[in-house]
Amino acid sequence: MRVRTTRPSHPHRSIVVACALTALAAASFAGAEPIKTKVTLSDFARPASVPVPADNPSTPEKIALGTQLFADTRLSRDGSKACISCHDPNLGFTDGASRGKGVAGVPLKRNTPTLWNLAWGESFFWDGRAATLEEQARGPIEHPLEMDMPLAKAAEVLKADPKSVESFKAVFGSDGVSEANILKALAAYERTLVSPRTRFDRWVEGDETALTPYEKKGYALFAGRAGCAKCHSGWRFTDEAFHDIGLPDASDKGRGPIAGLAHMTTAFKTPTLRELVWTGPYLHDGSMATIEGVNDHYFGGIENLRSTLSKDLESFVPVFTEERKQLSAFLKTLSSETPPQPVTLPTTVKAPAPVAFVDAKNVSQRGSKFSPAAIRIRKGEMLTILNDDDRAHSAVVADPRMTFSSGVQEPGQSVALSFKDPGTYVVACAIHPGMKLAVEVTD
Repeated sequence: MRVRTTRPSHPHRSIVVACALTALAAASFAGAEPIKTKVTLSDFARPASVPVPADNPSTPEKIALGTQLFADTRLSRDGSKACISCHDPNLGFTDGASRGKGVAGVPLKRNTPTLWNLAWGESFFWDGRAATLEEQARGPIEHPLEMDMPLAKAAEVLKADPKSVESFKAVFGSDGVSEANILKALAAYERTLVSPRTRFDRWVEGDETALTPYEKKGYALFAGRAGCAKCHSGWRFTDEAFHDIGLPDASDKGRGPIAGLAHMTTAFKTPTLRELVWTGPYLHDGSMATIEGVNDHYFGGIENLRSTLSKDLESFVPVFTEERKQLSAFLKTLSSETPPQPVTLPTTVKAPAPVAFVDAKNVSQRGSKFSPAAIRIRKGEMLTILNDDDRAHSAVVADPRMTFSSGVQEPGQSVALSFKDPGTYVVACAIHPGMKLAVEVTD
């Protein structure tokens, strides 16, 4: 049976921290609307366009260059590996192994994740250590166990090839071959890897015949009492957050060291469920060979007492044999019937939205969002951030002028901080990377 745990309190650190909900914060957020808990089909509707960053807009030429680089073994130390070696389009952009091997010939620490739909990602790698696809692309190239090639050296190799120089010049003009442009081209290609429509999408769009009654029962469990949609949310079926799901092996510390939060030790990013049939084995350690095995873990295999165990698991209720079969049947509707091929969508430049700062000293984290999302405060004044959500959050500032980490804020806890220097700061959540709060500090 699944084990529920009682967590110890987590002391908040740095600057000024308030561990309990203050009376001021409670008064500020009294009467807030209830948190949305019911999941609807529209929550899983596919987007109409692909977001691309303003500093790396997509062009056919850049995508073509990125496609070539993705298969270019010159990006590895000994010319034996390319990105495509571990992210094979014929294997759902994975390698089909529990843990792949790079140029070093030894099993890697983690399972190779699929590349489907990364254009919508908020952070990358199982531990979220890269903030952009461009940053992510550098990691495997330079990792000593993967491709083991300093990117600067890779750029020099490409500069020695007249054809490569010509290709880069056609895309980037006089900038030509550079480390940054290699990463931009690779990221531009990866943003085109959009998974195709499946039977589930047809059902979302109104085709009642697209799913069988048995599969619909699986969806009802998924979105309802089984609790799966708590973390596997949105059209990509991921909340982009990090969770300890109670696997027996706790040797990999996951998000904890990256975020500087002990509570996030052994926590890993929620993976997408799109094209699940084609992207096994599953989980960060590749320990589950089948979808059925993953279901068995969640509904009977969580057997540890770690204090870091995700509280979202506490919303689960027992799901027994026939219901697990229904869940598995539903999950398979998120995959194509035949080996999937990327679909083309128009792009939308994700330019920074105009920021409208409001004077405020109290901020909510309700619904996994900072609200207001942009505030103005005087230096030295106290800012109170309240977790009035039903999930754990955090507040982190990583700035040359100021470093701050709240630790984990459980529901009902608040944290207080102040800023000594004027300027604009970003407060982020290390657990849910999509959460951002802009703070303008005035004299």
